[in-house]
Amino acid sequence: MTDGVALVYCDEHFDTMWGKTAHGLVRFTRRYDVAGVIDSKLAGKDAGEYLDGKKSGILIYDCIDSAVEAAVEAGNPITHFVFGIATDGGRLTQKMRDDILHALSLGLNVDCGLHYFLSEDPQMVEAAKKHNVVIRDIRKIPPRNELHSYTGRIREVRSFRIALLGTDSCVGKRTTAWKLADALNEAGIRTEMIGTGQTAWLQGARYGVRMDSLINDFVAGEIEHAILSAWDEQSPDVMIIEGQGSLMNPLYPGGMEILSAGQPDAIVVQHSPKRTEYDGIPGAKIHPLDTQLQAIRLLSGKPVIAVTVNHEMISQDDIAIECAKIAEKTHLITLDPLVDDLTPLVELIREKMKER
Repeated sequence: MTDGVALVYCDEHFDTMWGKTAHGLVRFTRRYDVAGVIDSKLAGKDAGEYLDGKKSGILIYDCIDSAVEAAVEAGNPITHFVFGIATDGGRLTQKMRDDILHALSLGLNVDCGLHYFLSEDPQMVEAAKKHNVVIRDIRKIPPRNELHSYTGRIREVRSFRIALLGTDSCVGKRTTAWKLADALNEAGIRTEMIGTGQTAWLQGARYGVRMDSLINDFVAGEIEHAILSAWDEQSPDVMIIEGQGSLMNPLYPGGMEILSAGQPDAIVVQHSPKRTEYDGIPGAKIHPLDTQLQAIRLLSGKPVIAVTVNHEMISQDDIAIECAKIAEKTHLITLDPLVDDLTPLVELIREKMKER
């Protein structure tokens, strides 16, 4: 049962890294039935085909009105307007504001994962009330009395935990985490995804936190609580913990809390071989892969068992070559989760589970 039929807003950004939330929803979501994407630059294209070369049946529209009209004609009217752009600092432009207000005026519920809270904007609140719809701010900070402190009870959790970290932000960690969770479940290994960002929530992750919305004192406790909740309610064989940012990106440092609070048994590292600068910091050279692997091993005290590749800027014919180069250099299984069969990694995880 989904929350409803969603129109994903990504105007002028579906072809950029700011479109990563929209990308995730086009690839996969349990929370919505996605009826279309808004991007006036790419109108008329199939969103999945544009993104991954595979038709998804999700059309890109030039404006909200055309998408809403098409959905009504198809007998599948849109109920939710999902903001699919991850702007720097979570800020809105005037055009974005106008489009959200227009969606509210059409009677659409609005879900938004920005740091700017629509539910605290008087104009937005008035529009939602007038048209009897709901605004959900996915990154809104929970009340202090609902937050959890770290307890150490995570030591009771017997699920084999894998942290899916990355060498940069916006490099595909969440997508790979979902792909790996699906592959493990298909292999009969009961697996839960532990989301750590707003897009994982929008995609329907049952357990997780929005790390960058939390007060620092509660980050470890909330990560532990999500893992404990999954264990108490599902007792899965494996948990995949989605990474955030990267250990060495100065603008989006992340991963240390996941390593310390999540207590993973192993780490998979997502890497973009052709990316030379850290996301969001022009001129800031990315640390070499071997340096980042060494840092992760030292901080976690656990093994990195595989490298997964983001094939941006790599031709289809060269993906296998790039994976082979990394595998030879690191002596680790190296796969592209959007292209390759993940069975070798699934079988390696099965073996690691036996060794623990």
